[in-house]
Amino acid sequence: MTRPLLEVEDLAVEFDTHGGTVKAVRGVSFSLQEGQTLAVVGESGCGKSVCVQSLVGLIPMPPGRITKGSARLHGEEILGYETLGGKRVRGQMIGMIFQDPMTSLNPTMRIGDQIAEPLCLHRGMRRRDARKRAIELLELSQVAEATKRARQYPFEFSGGMLQRVMIACALACEPRILIADEPTTALDVTIQAQILSLMRDLQQERRMSLILITHDLGVVAQMADEVVVMYAGKVVETGSSDDIFYSSGHPYTQGLKSAMPQNQDRRAQRLEPIAGSPPDLFDPPQGCGYFDRCPQAMRVCEQHHPPDVALGKPLHRCACWLHDERASDDD
Repeated sequence: MTRPLLEVEDLAVEFDTHGGTVKAVRGVSFSLQEGQTLAVVGESGCGKSVCVQSLVGLIPMPPGRITKGSARLHGEEILGYETLGGKRVRGQMIGMIFQDPMTSLNPTMRIGDQIAEPLCLHRGMRRRDARKRAIELLELSQVAEATKRARQYPFEFSGGMLQRVMIACALACEPRILIADEPTTALDVTIQAQILSLMRDLQQERRMSLILITHDLGVVAQMADEVVVMYAGKVVETGSSDDIFYSSGHPYTQGLKSAMPQNQDRRAQRLEPIAGSPPDLFDPPQGCGYFDRCPQAMRVCEQHHPPDVALGKPLHRCACWLHDERASDDD
């Protein structure tokens, strides 16, 4: 296998609050290959967004801080650095689509000017040329009447159209990696399918790598090559999309699948929610973070964090004591 485009190792992020220190990300590692789609999955509050936002300097410092870890793009460290090889990382090399476009776009600026801004900043383009390119990017993002739309303001767009504008902004400088943070959360099913199809087509056309942050397993099944499952600030399972859906090894991953509606004709089928709540990250558990909610928990899980174990394939790994060779029914 070739060297990964992006390598993240042992990343930890904390936030100082009036109530104490929140350990939001606690030693996360993953890698992203050229042209690959990597999905980061987990329920709200597990650290997905904080993890990727810290890579491009989007967490406020203070109160946030990166306490350890590294992130290498093409083998060069980018964690905590604004530039790489004389170029800005954010916007130029890594683009990002945010969860809520209405709050991510400037309500006082025309759409065309907002797309043109990174072209002027990163590429040094003249304003007139940047505006012309902005119209081309709107057309690429399948926005009808792009010339007219470029002169309008965000409040004149629907949610689906705004998400297309965000895609145009993210693609302006032709980044190598595109991060999509819950890009379809507020959209109806039809528009969601259109946005996902557009992202997939643009990724293949431009040979970009994509990091998709989501809690929707349906989106993961449709888009992802590799999957990282996070819980309580840690990675609990990694593997291909097939590994996660057909041979998942962690009880949390299995719980997520059980809570997902199935495309079957059984009227009696019941969704099984995961009981309990995530742990308090002001004082993270000493052992496995899923211990209190896990139906298969053992005594060792409470006091000792589980090792990372390969599950038949080198890239399918799971942090769970159930797969340790020392585990037994009496533990």
